[in-house]
Amino acid sequence: MTTLDSPPTTVPPTTAGWTRHRDDDAIGAPPESPTKVPAERYYSPAFAQAEIERMWPRVWQLAASVDHVAEPGDYVEYRVGPYSVLIVRGDDGILRAFQNACRHRGNSLCVGSGSGLKELKCGYHGWTWDLAGMLRRVPARKGFGSLHLSDYPLLPAKVDTWERFVFVNMDPDAIPLADYLEEMPDDIAWAGLSDFHCTATVNVSVDANWKTIADGFSETYHIQGLHPELLRCVDDIHAPQQIWGHVGKSHQPYGVASPRLDGKLSDQEVWDSYIDTQGGRMGVTESVPLPELAARETVRDAVAEQTRTFYAESGIDLSRFSTDEITRLHQYNIFPNLSVLASADQLTALSARPGPTPDTGELVMFAMSRKPPGEPRSKPIDVRMTAEQATLGLVLDQDLTVLDRIQRGMHAPGFTHLTLSNEERRIINTHRNLERYLDLPAAERMTGG
Repeated sequence: MTTLDSPPTTVPPTTAGWTRHRDDDAIGAPPESPTKVPAERYYSPAFAQAEIERMWPRVWQLAASVDHVAEPGDYVEYRVGPYSVLIVRGDDGILRAFQNACRHRGNSLCVGSGSGLKELKCGYHGWTWDLAGMLRRVPARKGFGSLHLSDYPLLPAKVDTWERFVFVNMDPDAIPLADYLEEMPDDIAWAGLSDFHCTATVNVSVDANWKTIADGFSETYHIQGLHPELLRCVDDIHAPQQIWGHVGKSHQPYGVASPRLDGKLSDQEVWDSYIDTQGGRMGVTESVPLPELAARETVRDAVAEQTRTFYAESGIDLSRFSTDEITRLHQYNIFPNLSVLASADQLTALSARPGPTPDTGELVMFAMSRKPPGEPRSKPIDVRMTAEQATLGLVLDQDLTVLDRIQRGMHAPGFTHLTLSNEERRIINTHRNLERYLDLPAAERMTGG
């Protein structure tokens, strides 16, 4: 695989059972100078149009969960910018994707998601396809003269799955999804992500560019400023990063205070902060005394044991997972717009999508839950809301509150460039890939770094 960035040499190929080394940090080898990214990439209509024309039709992007299209006749529409892709589970059980346009005059065939489809019928003039995309009926066909049904199949899009996620790509010549994801599937294979299913998707409209949204889930540098509660229970410094190509990764240990606090917190205070920010993961939502720790045990051990106990009550066995595998968050950023957050007990995907203008976008959260063996799967609930209406939990709500302010600041006349640290190298990697897909001339590329 092509390596676009050099990770710290002490980062192992897989982090299952990872042991912290003091020199494994989020910065790695400091660059000679900061990386400068032109700010207009975040608000320029011309740049947004270039993304629409040259990037979005050519990249793999998360469109749905397998649970949205688990049974024959299930369908879901995926929209990004002006494009619409229809994903359908056929009568033969095969998952297919089509450009969501009637071959007659372009009407979208399906909107939203649903079940029970027997055919794909245009609601405008009645042209009808089977679920494999072959045209079967054209009303008043003789008016078209010599029209052969076989000449008008639905236009295909590429579709593939990884674990419980469905990806699409509108480029017929796109590389396979497995190649696009690079080392990521092997890197997280230990977690058994196939045991999760999607319970809900939450679509939040945001007054910010899709990159502004995605950047917020691409670095730990902001934790010290935006998430004071989280700072008390996560080591945001010893959070090694690795860049492969399309994919970048960071992993952070939870259940331990940030070294920035210089050891000033007691174990009980760290435990309380974990409860405040993510206690639901272990079934504890109100402050309770920290369980007594045996010799050589830590708060992380207590968090892991309480998490195992909580899941066992629902018939889910986490005993095979170590303390580190339960309390370390593995965060993958997949170009262009996806963040996957995974540990032994949790899986969340965050997708940032462009809105109708460069200053608007959408955050789509896929909430995944590990289920007991044999439990039947159900259709996810799909919810839409504004950023003001959203209540996604303390940390995500804090992330949402700052996005519109960042977007406004980008427009300041004197603010010409973002100045990025190596700690923000996953953001830098996003722009490196953007430059490649958009084939930007040297004068429009990043500098420094």
